[in-house]
Amino acid sequence: MAIEFTLPDAALAPIALSGVAVVALVVCDYRGFRPGRYLCKPLAALAFLWLALVMGATGSSYGTWILAGLVCCLAGDLLLMADNERSFLAGLVAFLCGHLCYCIAFLGLGDSLAGFGATALPALMLLILSLRWLMPHVGSEMKVPVIAYTVVITLMLLCAGLTFGQPVAMLTICGAWCFAISDLAVARRQFVNPSPSNGLWGTPLYFGAQMLLAASVGFIH
Repeated sequence: MAIEFTLPDAALAPIALSGVAVVALVVCDYRGFRPGRYLCKPLAALAFLWLALVMGATGSSYGTWILAGLVCCLAGDLLLMADNERSFLAGLVAFLCGHLCYCIAFLGLGDSLAGFGATALPALMLLILSLRWLMPHVGSEMKVPVIAYTVVITLMLLCAGLTFGQPVAMLTICGAWCFAISDLAVARRQFVNPSPSNGLWGTPLYFGAQMLLAASVGFIH
């Protein structure tokens, strides 16, 4: 069944805010301008919450779970701004809860075994390759949280695959995969190489993913 993805006029404001805030955040992070980071990151996160509300997130069970996930991710964004291990772990837990909320939303939306099957191999490959790359750089106290988080990301991708064939599958699947891949930039910055270049691709991909998921709630009735 085809669906016309027409956004209401009210969605233009949060989309514009997201675009401006994300571009400014990338520039501030690359130049190491922390005051700009503290301003732009919360604004970019508030933009995806705003979009979800404008699109009617509270009008369906799917939308409510997506909104809950977005709130968790906003909390994770704020926690990660501190740039210390304790805050990173707390942010990891917040994002893990966000992924679980998305899993519940996706599970209530579809049950496509074909989509699950098509997703299984690339999702498991991402899991294995990510852990193989990352684990040598992760301290012993963080190994279990990182493994648990990576497994939950994989579960989210599999659940997104179940929505295949639904009108919003393009938004849910693309959003889930962009979110998962953007996490590689966060992991690289935290454990492998803190280069500001990580944010050049990871930041737009992450906030783009959240905006896709936020927008998806408007096409569920």
